[in-house]
Amino acid sequence: MDPFDAGAGGLLRQPRAVWATAGASVVAFMGIGLVDPILPSIAGGLNATPGQVSLLFTSYFLITAVAMLLTGFVSSRIGGRRTLLLGLAFVVVFAGLAGTSGSVGELVGFRAGWGLGNALFVSTALAVIVGAAAGGSAAAILLYESALGLGMACGPLLGALLGDASWRYPFFGTAFLMAVGFLCIAAFLKEQPKPARKTSLLDPLKALGHGGLASAAVSAFFYNYTFFTVLAFTPFVLNMSPYRSGAVFFAWGVLLAVFSVIVAPRMQKRFGSLKVLGGSLVLLAADVLVLGYGDHTTAIVCTILSGAFIGVNNTVYTELALGVSDAPRPVASAGYNFVRWFAAAAAPFFAPRIEEWTGSLRVPFVVAAVTAVAGALVVVVRRGALTGEAEELETKHATEDSVTVFAN
Repeated sequence: MDPFDAGAGGLLRQPRAVWATAGASVVAFMGIGLVDPILPSIAGGLNATPGQVSLLFTSYFLITAVAMLLTGFVSSRIGGRRTLLLGLAFVVVFAGLAGTSGSVGELVGFRAGWGLGNALFVSTALAVIVGAAAGGSAAAILLYESALGLGMACGPLLGALLGDASWRYPFFGTAFLMAVGFLCIAAFLKEQPKPARKTSLLDPLKALGHGGLASAAVSAFFYNYTFFTVLAFTPFVLNMSPYRSGAVFFAWGVLLAVFSVIVAPRMQKRFGSLKVLGGSLVLLAADVLVLGYGDHTTAIVCTILSGAFIGVNNTVYTELALGVSDAPRPVASAGYNFVRWFAAAAAPFFAPRIEEWTGSLRVPFVVAAVTAVAGALVVVVRRGALTGEAEELETKHATEDSVTVFAN
C-alpha cells in the first residue's frame, strides 16, 4: 500500500487520535531547537556566559538520557496514553516555569524537568501512533517521521519569531501549544493495550550486551557530540539576531527533514547502510572543520549544509540500532538512546569551555570533526557486528510497532 494514498488507511485518512498525537509530536521536537536563535538573547538577559547558557542543552539531554531507562518501565505499567499525558504535563509545567526564570540556574533546572517530560512523551509517541493508525504501520511511520522533521525545522523559526520580542516568550508559547496537545490527546486518544511483558529498568542496559547494538551506540555517541556542537555552539559563533539565526536553523532543519525522510532511504537502498553512514560522517567532519575555519558567510553555509548529513545519519543510525540485535525494539531503542544522549549533554558543556581554555573559536569544531571521524572508524572496525542488520531490516522488523522510537 502506498502510504501517500488518500484512501482508507492512507497518510491523509487517519483517525483524530493519530493526528492529535502527531501534532503534539511536532511541538515536542520543536522544543529541541527552540532555544537556538535566542541563546545570545538569553545570555544577555540573564547576564550569563555562553558556557552557562549552553547548559540548557546539557541539563535537557542529561535527564533525557537517564529517562530512557524509565520510559519503557513506566509505559509498560500505566499504558501509552497515560505516559503521553504525563510527559505532556511535565513539559507544560516546566516550559512555563522556564519562561519565568530569574537566573540561568533556574532556567537550566527547569529545562531538566522539560527533558524528562519530553523523553516520556517522544519515546512513547510512535508506538501509540502505530497502534491507533488505520491501514498498517507504513503511513503511521511516515507521519511520525514527518512530524519529527517538521518540528526540528520549525523549532528555531518559532524561537526566532517569539524570541525577537523577549527570550521568555518561546517558553510560554511551547507551554501553550503542549497544553493544547494535552487536551487533544485526552479527548481523542483511547488507551492502548499494555505490553504482554513489563519492561524492567535494567532491560535496556542488558540489551547493550549485544555487540552490534553496543557498536551502533558507541558510534552514535561520537556522532552526537558533533551534531550538538553544531546545534548548541554555532549560534554563538554566528552571533546573529534571533530572526536571522532562526532563518539559518530553519533552513538547516528543512535539509535535515528532507534528507532523513526522502534521501537517506534511497541512498541506503543503492549503496548499503554502512557505506552511506561512513561516508556521511566523513563529510560531516569536513563540513564542521570548514565551518570553524571559514568566514562568516562560509559558517552560515556550512551550518545549513550540516543538516543534510545529520538527516542521513539520524535515519541510518536508527535502523542500525533497531535492526542489529534481537532485543525488542523499545528495549533496544532505550539502550541505544541512553548511550548516545550523553554526548548530546556533553557537547554543549565542553564546546564553549574548549573555546575558553584555548582562546580559539576553531578548536571546538576541530574536536567535533575528530568525533565524527571516530564515529566512522567505529563503523569500519565493527562492520562485522553491524552487517547483520542489512538483510533483516526489511523483513524481521518491517511492521513492529516501535520502528523508530525516539529516533532522531
